[in-house]
Formats: sequence, C-alpha cells, structure tokens
Amino acid sequence: MNLAVIGSGGREHSICYKLKQSNKIDKLICIPGNAGTQTLAENINIDIKNFKEILKIIKIKNIDIVVIGPEEPLVNGIVDFLNKEGVKVLGPDKFASKLEGSKAFMKDLCKKNNIPTAKFGVFEDYDSAIHFLKSNKTPIVVKADGLAAGKGVSICNNIEEAKNKIKEIMEGKFKSSKKVVLEEFLEGEELSYFVISDNNCYKFFGSAQDHKKVGEGDVGPNTGGMGAYSPSNLLNDELENKIKKKIIEPTLKEMKNLGHPYTGFLYAGLMISNGEPYLIEYNIRMGDPECQVLMMRLKTDLLEILDLVTKNELKKVNIEWYDDNAITVVLCAKGYPGNYIKDSEIKNIYKVETDKNNQIFHAGTYIKDNRVFSSGGRVLNITSKANKLKVARDKSLENLKKISWIDGFFRRDIGWRAVNKK
Repeated sequence: MNLAVIGSGGREHSICYKLKQSNKIDKLICIPGNAGTQTLAENINIDIKNFKEILKIIKIKNIDIVVIGPEEPLVNGIVDFLNKEGVKVLGPDKFASKLEGSKAFMKDLCKKNNIPTAKFGVFEDYDSAIHFLKSNKTPIVVKADGLAAGKGVSICNNIEEAKNKIKEIMEGKFKSSKKVVLEEFLEGEELSYFVISDNNCYKFFGSAQDHKKVGEGDVGPNTGGMGAYSPSNLLNDELENKIKKKIIEPTLKEMKNLGHPYTGFLYAGLMISNGEPYLIEYNIRMGDPECQVLMMRLKTDLLEILDLVTKNELKKVNIEWYDDNAITVVLCAKGYPGNYIKDSEIKNIYKVETDKNNQIFHAGTYIKDNRVFSSGGRVLNITSKANKLKVARDKSLENLKKISWIDGFFRRDIGWRAVNKK
C-alpha cells in the first residue's frame, strides 16, 4: 500500500517511523516532512494549506491512505475536500474538527451531554467577560476559542493578568478567533487519553502525560509540549471506565447524532481531581509529543489499524502495546516559546545510536549540504523505552549529551511526578 503523511513535526516523523515497520508498505511520502522523515519517506515540499496541490501529488503517487498529522488542515476541511475526490483519509471532517477548532463548541457539547468539565463562560464582549471574571475566584483560566498552536491558554492568578489576556485575544492576537472562553481552575494532575474511532466503534489508543510548561518543575509559559511519558501512572481500570462512560462515549454518540460521526484519532486532555476525570480540551489528532512515546510502545501494525479505520472495520483488530515505559524529551531552540533562534546548525546527532528502544524524532529541522539545521521552536524529540520510567529518562538524557547544539535547551525533569512516586 502507498501512504501519505501530512505534516512536518515530531508527531509525523514518529508516525512514519511506525508505518515503515509494516511489511504492507510499498511507498511512503511525507508532505512537507523534515530532516528526520527524509530518511524514511519521500519528502515533498508543499504548503499543507494548498489542498489542490496535495491532491495532485496524491493522484500522481497513487496514494491509498492519507494520514493528517496537524490540526489546522483538519479544521480547514481537508478531509471533506479529499473525500469528495475519492481519497481515503484518516481524520475527522470539518464539522467534527470543531471539537478542537472551537473551545466554545466543545464546552457547549459538554454542557448539553453532562460531560464533566470546568465551569465556564464564552464571551465576545469585553464587559461581559470582566463581569464573569469578577464574579469568580482566581486563579482563572483564559482561553482563545480557536487554534493557537498550544499557546492560547493562560492560567491567571489575579484579575489584572486575566484582563490583559482577555484584551489580547479580543484584539486578535490569535487569528483563528476573537472569542474568549473563561473557566474555573481545576486542581489535579493532567492525563492524556487517546482513542481511535471509525463510524461503528472506538478503541483505546494509549495514555500519556504531557509537560506543557517551559521550565523545570512546571513553571513559566505554556508551550506545545516539552516532553511526555507513557503509559500514564494515573490510569487504572476504575478511572478508565469513568473516562469512557462519562466523556468519550457521550462525545462520540453526540457527534453521530449531529450527523458527523467522528473518525480518526481523538485525544482527550483530562484533569484528574480526587479520582474523577474532567475534560479540559479535545484534540482531533495525535498529540505532539505524546505520539512519539505511543509509537515506541505500539506493538500492532499501525498500517493495519489505519486501513481498518478507513474501511469502518476497526472492530476486527486487537490493538496491543509493549509493557515498557517510554519517554521523550524535547530539545528546543533558545527563546522558545517566544522569539526563538532559527537556522542554527545542530551537530553530532548521528552519534546517538538508534534502535527499537532509542529514537530521535525530528520536529523543526531541515538538511542543507548534508548538515542539520533548526527551523522551529521545538526541534528534536529524544525518545527512549525501558522497563522502568527512570531508566528510560536517564537514557534519553544520556543521548541528549551526545548532541552538540549551543542554541538549544530542554527540561531534565520530564516524568518527575511519576518518577518521584515510585
């Protein structure tokens, strides 16, 4: 079979890595890809907003299934566009993509279906938002309604800070929307819970814990993710049953009732408070960097899973996982998540030996004159798998030491809560 993966991040590199292990793969292309996917697939440099050009390549390369990595093309309707042309695509349609594309849509769906989530208000008017703000205690969470590349959420500890964030969003800081969602701050620990779904059923697709804050000890501004580990040590049978019955199943049922059955990967970002799950956000695709650790732990042929989803036959596969723990540490460009250094050479990447337990997944990189350069804020994902989480983290940090890059930084404490509990 011939597959195309759309995207250029660590998520897409790890998906290509897993697909390449399948003996059913004949051809693999990545649009536009990065320096890492280049070793596994044919990179084709097309703007992922240009659906017509993507379609041309899909036809020329006789692609059987297209896997959409990032959220933006999904929210913009790439699945609807390609489906009309008879192309099999893994991902939700434009309407179902509102689960991530509009936080207001997601919160209203929760309210309608009694899905546990933080108390909230949705505002387009500044004065109404401030009235809600003053009638609620701090800290309070301020969110941009639309896509914001992981940077549209702020936990504000006082009224003035919240006012500033509200004003920024309403004045158009994030082009996707000027609407603001305000919600209560929930105490607890985060859990990333993944499922994959077709029109008829869904299956568990792993758990993880992401680390959003830029600084060690979870301090500083939010990022797209500084690292992750899997499986989450929070998940047990009782909690998982609550997540399925109270959150996942009501959501999938409602999407079907709305005439847009959810297909593809669905990622529930949860807060676990006193043993109860609360939905913080939905992502309509695999997480990044969670995907990297899940691809290391996935035992079942990924291509087989994706093929069955596109045929609405997911129930035929039993998805299996390695028992090992996996961890990924994200190597970032200095200045991230603000203005960061670009086009900086990264040396000695190839001194890190890669195998089934150790991988480097590229995110913001490109190759020029056989040398690797940075092109993004999050640049490399140093990923390891071992029987114990601390062993996996130690190996990732050991591999990081072999890489020479004066313009990079990373968190050494990924998985700190889980490691400290054991």
